[in-house]
Amino acid sequence: MHDDQSPIAELACKKCELFNGEFQSVAFLAKSLSDENRLRILLCISQGKRAVGSIVEELGLSQPLVSHHLKELKRSLLVKIERSGPFIYYELSDPAILLAIRDLNTVAKNLLATRTTF
Repeated sequence: MHDDQSPIAELACKKCELFNGEFQSVAFLAKSLSDENRLRILLCISQGKRAVGSIVEELGLSQPLVSHHLKELKRSLLVKIERSGPFIYYELSDPAILLAIRDLNTVAKNLLATRTTF
């Protein structure tokens, strides 16, 4: 990095590691993370395997709504399931998901801090 370059400028100067085919995957993942209830569910299950009823109770959401969002999170590979008798337990498929959410939260806070009009 040159002394007069910011870290952002350095990133912009580097060759993009994403190829056109990968943008679709990134967009799909971003879309899956674009719902506040899905983010709340991900945080809830980040502490360990949880059954739907436990998630419903903790978040105060309806069972059909939680099941819908879990289906979408499973479809996007953000959660994995484990069957045990009549119960299905959900957990994060990769702990890096929480890091990505944290980083997105930091960017959002920084952008909103500079916003002067709504």
